[in-house]
Amino acid sequence: MSTSSGTEEMLPKPEGLEGVVAASTALSHVYGEEGRLVYRGYDIHELAGKASFEEVAHLLWIGHLPNRAELASFCARLWSNRDLPEGVIRTLEAMPADAAPMDALRTGVSALGAVDRERFDAVPDLDEAMALAARVPSILAAFFRLRQGKKPIAPRSDLNTAQHYLYQLFGEVPDERHWQPLEVYLTLLADHGMNASTFAARVIASTQSDLCSAVTGAIGALKGPLHGGAPGLVLDMLNEIGSADNVDPWLTHAMDNNVRLMGFGHRVYKAEDPRAEILRGMAQQAADPAFFDLSLRTETRALEMLEERKPGRRLYTNVEFYTAAVLAAVGLPGDMFTPTFAVSRTVGWTAHVLEQGANNRLIRPQSEFVGRTDKTFVPIDQR
Repeated sequence: MSTSSGTEEMLPKPEGLEGVVAASTALSHVYGEEGRLVYRGYDIHELAGKASFEEVAHLLWIGHLPNRAELASFCARLWSNRDLPEGVIRTLEAMPADAAPMDALRTGVSALGAVDRERFDAVPDLDEAMALAARVPSILAAFFRLRQGKKPIAPRSDLNTAQHYLYQLFGEVPDERHWQPLEVYLTLLADHGMNASTFAARVIASTQSDLCSAVTGAIGALKGPLHGGAPGLVLDMLNEIGSADNVDPWLTHAMDNNVRLMGFGHRVYKAEDPRAEILRGMAQQAADPAFFDLSLRTETRALEMLEERKPGRRLYTNVEFYTAAVLAAVGLPGDMFTPTFAVSRTVGWTAHVLEQGANNRLIRPQSEFVGRTDKTFVPIDQR
């Protein structure tokens, strides 16, 4: 059997493209060994709980934190884009009520690109990025209500992103104790280096496709449990454990049977995920005390038991572990956790699409061919 594709020498093949530099970016970077996340020069601890989500969006899209006048102009521009075309509403109405919200979001963004194609043309720009980021929460909120047999709520332009998202979901302007933890969450998730969904968006953008296509692809990548699909599964796991008293027997059974623990480990971080650290503090403030105790007990004992079984192995909870406690505390069901991740990350995805377009080259990696090259055709009657 021949596996040669010619005389050219191939470089060593990194599984999962690990260690491969696929693009240059000034937007964000993950320092995995140190457990640091930086947005345009700012450590995430400098932003979370201090800067609003809109300030972070301005930082990622435009390159600096705004002053008061810039922020007021920016918010007015962003918040005026929340309305959905009737064609998108009809598309969401046609979806089955038991569809996954991530599927509804993916379909809704794709429909937006088709219905509003004059706005979302072939050349992505900042106006498009803002229009799309403003509409993603509206798409999710509309489907959330439609699946309950309720009408979508018309948008307002006097609430920030976290407030308005909860308002469109539940029909009431939320208290600060609900929207403020959500805003911190949105700030933490806005961008995260060259992750799988961002890479997918940049690959699509590199073909000079439109912004909605790039973000639709990114949503598909985010849906997977190895990327952004785990927070709801963390909630399922914690609900199955049930109480702090049941943590040890549940974990022992899970580890004995090689059950994957959701919300533990990260492809890049070799120290604690700084977002998980911040969300732990938010969960302690916002979550039901019994649920927080269950979460903390599960984290602590799981790490201790993993160390006992595999000494020297460094493992930490990731951002998705305490996402469950924080988003449940603000009233979201588990199947809305990953879509809410997308509310935040749409800012990062669109910023990367604009950055890709500014100095574009088609992303076209090589592959290692391992098939045969010596087969001959046999007519169908002789097979």
